[in-house]
Amino acid sequence: MLSTAVRPTTRLLRFCLSTRCFQSAAATSSTVNATEIAHFSRLSSLWWNEQGEFSLLHRMNPVRVRYIREKILEATCEDQGEDARRELESKCAVLTGMDVLDVGCGGGLLSESLARLGARTIGIDASESNIGIASTHASGDPQLSSSGNSLEYRHTSAEQLVKEPKRFDVVCSMEVIEHVDNPVAFLSACAQLVKPGGHLFLSTIARTPLSYFITILAGEYVLRKVAVGTHTYSKFVNPSKLISFFQTYRSSPSSSSNPTDLGHIGSDASPRPWITRTYAHGLPTRLEADVRGIVYIPWSGEWKLMPRSSTPWGAVECNYLFWVRRPLDS
Repeated sequence: MLSTAVRPTTRLLRFCLSTRCFQSAAATSSTVNATEIAHFSRLSSLWWNEQGEFSLLHRMNPVRVRYIREKILEATCEDQGEDARRELESKCAVLTGMDVLDVGCGGGLLSESLARLGARTIGIDASESNIGIASTHASGDPQLSSSGNSLEYRHTSAEQLVKEPKRFDVVCSMEVIEHVDNPVAFLSACAQLVKPGGHLFLSTIARTPLSYFITILAGEYVLRKVAVGTHTYSKFVNPSKLISFFQTYRSSPSSSSNPTDLGHIGSDASPRPWITRTYAHGLPTRLEADVRGIVYIPWSGEWKLMPRSSTPWGAVECNYLFWVRRPLDS
């Protein structure tokens, strides 16, 4: 009993001694972590229980979808003007005509929402049981099952999909990067799947004392909102690491014709990086990338997307959303 009780405290004392860095020391050929996949495979039958293991993700999903919609509308305004943005905003299906990829789709919470916004959506996951649950749930919705090829699920990984020629207008990977091996290789694979001018959306957890207390100590051990072992503190990723990655990452000019090209980090011979400049507090310019905190409000049971102005003042100390756009000239 005593050893069980002090285990969370032991982890708390140990977390600040972690030496695991963002660029994984293990140079593996796959970013898939077998232990993580086994963990989520065991939970796969619970994906669509809104009061169960994934209840927080069910409540977070509408906020993530609104954020994606907001950024697509902003980009439309920049590219085509305010009239085009208003016309698109008047439509419910703002992703109509777009090819969208959901990497690490789990049971399909986000994939289904993207398909309902009009996107031709592919959800991929390294867990075969997750894909089975997602496919079964979608087949029970007449809107999704009768809409041709608007929603498809595949049991594969991002690095495997990169070997194929297809590229996407929007790539999403929500609550995934903190569960993979070699996050740099994972980010590179996701980036390669984005068309020139396309969008990459991520959501993850910052590596801070606050995030440890909320997601692991409270979420897993005290409140039991998620299963013990769901999160690994050393795998949490600070926003500055994502910004730094895209300040050096340059898409290969031949990526559309050579799907196996891994892109370049720091190469002067390739096109400009995705993030070319930052301003106060190391944040990127609004047109290139965006970091927004997403905070759970326990008394209302809802998630709140924090305003951009709050990002430098602690709003991204735990959960956050990240958006970056591939340059059109890459």
